[in-house]
Amino acid sequence: MTLHQKIKGEIKEAMLAKDTVRLAVTRGLLAAFVNELIAKRRKPTEELKDDEALAVIKRSVKQHKDSIEQFAKGGRQDLVKEEEAELKILETYLPKMLNEKEIRKIAETLKTKLGFSDKAKIGVFVGAIMKECKGLADGAAVKKIAEELLA
Repeated sequence: MTLHQKIKGEIKEAMLAKDTVRLAVTRGLLAAFVNELIAKRRKPTEELKDDEALAVIKRSVKQHKDSIEQFAKGGRQDLVKEEEAELKILETYLPKMLNEKEIRKIAETLKTKLGFSDKAKIGVFVGAIMKECKGLADGAAVKKIAEELLA
């Protein structure tokens, strides 16, 4: 079962459970999937591959995190709580992310393997780490670790 099919099925489950938050999130994701298909000049009735669906979900997670930050700055705690509830649901669809210890291990291995020592090449180093982590690492954490290793 693809991620796209799983989310379609969860819409029905959310309706039956009368879980309005999960229903709103899954419907929003399905709409984002259709928009992605249209943007890629494919039929809206097609399904996204899992990697494409994950990219859409990651984009949505990033948008929710940005919204939480903005609402917090604006003093809208009611909206912050709403966004956080939706974010928790979205994060259940993402694969388990690497922790800092695992990222550091990969980064140290790459540093010695590729011979990075100059801070001027930090962008290339971060890119190499991200590629090695295959999308399972937070970019901010990778950047922080890369800066520490090249300091």
